[in-house]
Formats: sequence, structure tokens, C-alpha cells
Amino acid sequence: MLSLQRLRLCFGLLLVLSAIGLVAAPRPAGLGIVATRSGRVAGGRSKDGKVNFYKGIPFAAPPVGRLRWQPPQPVKPWRGVRTCVQHAPSPMQGAPAPFSMWTTEFLIPKAPISEDCLYLNVWSAANTAAERRPVLVWIYGGGFMSGGSAVPIYDGEALARAGIVVVSVNYRVGPFGFFAHPELTKESGHQASGNYGLLDQIAALHWVRANIAAFGGDPARVTIAGQSAGAQSVSCLVASPLATGLFHQAIAESGAGFARPYPTLAAAEQEGLHYAQTLKAPTLAKLRQLPAAALVQQAPNLHGPITDGYVLPSALPELFATGRSNPVALLTGWNEDDGLLFAPPQSAADFRQQAEKRYGTQAAEFLRYYPARDEVEAAASQWKLSRDQLFGVPNSTWASVQTQQLHRPAYVYRFARKVPATGEYVKYGAFHTGEVPYVFDNLRLVARPWEPADQQLARTMAAYWVNFVRTGNPNGAGLPTWPAYQPTSKQTMIFDLHPAAKTLPDQAALDFLRGQGSR
Repeated sequence: MLSLQRLRLCFGLLLVLSAIGLVAAPRPAGLGIVATRSGRVAGGRSKDGKVNFYKGIPFAAPPVGRLRWQPPQPVKPWRGVRTCVQHAPSPMQGAPAPFSMWTTEFLIPKAPISEDCLYLNVWSAANTAAERRPVLVWIYGGGFMSGGSAVPIYDGEALARAGIVVVSVNYRVGPFGFFAHPELTKESGHQASGNYGLLDQIAALHWVRANIAAFGGDPARVTIAGQSAGAQSVSCLVASPLATGLFHQAIAESGAGFARPYPTLAAAEQEGLHYAQTLKAPTLAKLRQLPAAALVQQAPNLHGPITDGYVLPSALPELFATGRSNPVALLTGWNEDDGLLFAPPQSAADFRQQAEKRYGTQAAEFLRYYPARDEVEAAASQWKLSRDQLFGVPNSTWASVQTQQLHRPAYVYRFARKVPATGEYVKYGAFHTGEVPYVFDNLRLVARPWEPADQQLARTMAAYWVNFVRTGNPNGAGLPTWPAYQPTSKQTMIFDLHPAAKTLPDQAALDFLRGQGSR
């Protein structure tokens, strides 16, 4: 047995050797400081120490001053180690405030908001850079006018713990992200302008390809995913030749670019000229001198993506129909109560009259699917019709094109769980965006009266999404079988308390609208 004096001597020697580096001090597992192409970044750790996160990593130069309405430019490299433990500013937009069905958990934090917004976030449970885990890149919704990666429900910790690397990205919105103007078109070098938000997303994907291996991700296994405007963005990226080779799978939740044609460059330029007139800024130089807040306050009539001949060479459905889209496996769907009405419902009489005007001899068939025998029924039909026109038809159309014309797999779902709520929120049911906390397994971040069945549904949905990111197929051990979508059977996974695949009970209504071009 060692004497007390010898123990003290050994301990003292150990301290000396450790201090001079001959004996390594114990270090926690994890990635620690990561070297990106632009510089080193230091992140944080989840409370259980299993997930590393890096928030607010710049992927492009600040798009301010002369870089306003320019494609994203390279980041200026930095020296030393950049601390990335907090979300960077969200894109410039109106001040966020709860409205309709969206409580604060579904919105960006109130501050900071800035034109300097091109940053992304990474979550990874990899212990070394050599692990090559599959990657999910998340693109937020917000009607192309709002949103940001700092929204609480987009936190990637739970999915990263399940074995994938999660990346969420910011992109410019509103007049900063989708503003076309003849002077911008002339200076571009591509005879195009307006799709700066999409170009931001493409720049972020280039960053992922160049850097994600350092975070334990596999740049050859990237899935892009988004909801609402984020899902429309996903469809645009799949269609764009500028995004070729940057991903191989796609997830589109409640949105696709098949709903209505995007404006042409000429039409978008005219909108841009009108917007410039309202701002009393007759030249591009004057527009770039305006403060960012002034651009937001004027509430421009801008519509998101543009068929500009560059990012989108032609109309999006045409790019798919002619086989010019990027090859992907697809997971897509929409929610039971996804309807969005932008004005009060019409009276039953007005709704019937409009149906007769629109559908002529087929109005009776239309009214079988969307009846309006009284005011209550007419209001419900208008909500259902808006859901089907905005989401059901576009997303199912993409699935059909994917399987019939492109001969690639598609998996289709409908989220039907009425999100638990109290007070006025009960009426919204399985509302637009309601599935996102389930997909991210983030119910803990949303203040709702969750039941044990909701926790199980979240685990199930997250498992399907993770499986799809891993393999292009959502199925896995212990999960109900989710068949690939077929044009004949149209099997759809219904996510309720007991998930199961079946034909939608209102499939005939969708088929009718698709046959009518959704009008």
C-alpha cells in the first residue's frame, strides 16, 4: 500500500505532467471547435451533453448597402474562433405578433431583426467529423414575407439526437428577397432579377456541401425540407438548374409550386416599378439608400418566387413535366385543417352562384363535394376548398408527376390530429403549421395541453422523417407501413392518434379540382 506521502507525490507529478501536456486531461466527447472554410466556430451543448449546436454561422456576406438585391456574396474569412451559441438576426420584416392560430412558438422572436440575416444553424450528435451522418436542411415558411430559422419549433436538437445532422437557414423575405426591377435585371449579368431569397437558399446549400463534413454530416446525403413557403421553396429548388447536385431528397409540407403560376419577370418588374414609385425612389441607387424599415412599412405587393429565366428558367410545372427538374425522392403532404381564408366567407347564395359561373355544367358536381345548402355548410366548404386549392391539389399533383412522369418514389401524408388547445384555439384543429412540432419532436417547446398520445405521435412522425432522410424511404422497424404513392390507389398516410395508410375519404374532390385545373 502506498504511503500518504507517496500518494501526494504521485498526485503532484500527475498535475505537473498534465500542465505541460504529457498527460491529456479528460475531455468530453463531441465536435468542439469546428473549422469551416471561412473560419473556426465554437458552439454549445445540449443539457444532456449529447448534441452539439452551432447557431448563427454566416454563410454569405451581409446583403446590405450595395449588396442589397444582389446574389449572396462570399463570407469574409475571420481569424480566431467565432462563438456561435445564439441565433443571428432574423430577416428584415414586420414586427412579429401572434395572430389567427399562430401563438408565439410559431413565430420568430421579436428581436433581433435585421437586413444582415444570412446565417444558418447546425445541430449534430456526431462525436467526430468522420461519421458522415445524413443531413436535413430546413427552410421556413411565412408566405415569403416573414419567418426565420430562430422560430422555437424549428429547434433541431431532438432530430439530431436521432442520428441526423440538422441545418436551418435564413433567407431574405419580402421586398429584400423577391423584388424585381429593370435596373436590377440589367446589372445582373443574367438578365434576371427578383429571386434573391431562393439564391440565398442555394448559397446555403453550397455552404452545406463545402462544410457539413466537418460537423459529422455527409454532403452526399442531403435532404431539403420546408413547410408552406418553405415547401414552395423546396419545389423551386428541385426545379432549378442552379441547385443541381446539392441534394437528393425533398420534403414539402403544406406547399408546392403547383398552386398557381409564379409571375413572369416582366410582370414582376412592373410590380417593382410601382413599388419604387410608392417609395418615391425613381432609381436603383435611391432604392438602395432607403432605410430597411421604410421598405417594410410600405407593404409591397410582391408575390415570392418569379419565373425569371435564370433561377427558374420557365414555369415550374413545365420544368417538372419536361423532365428538367433535379432527381429526388419525395415526401409530401398537407393538414386536415390547412385552409386559409384571406377574407370573410361568402354567403351560401353567393358561393353557389360563383360555383355556377366558374364550373358551368359541372357546378352540380362541384357542389356535391363542397355543398352550400346553408350558411354554416357554405363556410365549412370554403375552408375545405381553400385547403384543397392551396395545398391538397398542389402537393398531390407533385406526387403524381413524381411517380407517373418522373418514375421516382413519393410518399404522401395528411396530418389529421386536431392539435390540443384551449379557448379560441380549439376551433383551428389540425391547422396550417400544426404538424411541425410533431415532425421535429418538439412538443416540449409549445405550450399546449398535450396528451400522451401526442407525444407518441410526435415520436412516430419524427421517426418517419428521420428514416426518409437516411434512406429516401420513411418506413422502419416498429412503424405502420407507409406505402409509396401510386396514381391508382393513391394511398396516403393519415397522421392521427392511430396512423394508418388509406385512400383519402375526399379523394374524389381532389380529383375533380385537379381535372378542372383547380380554377
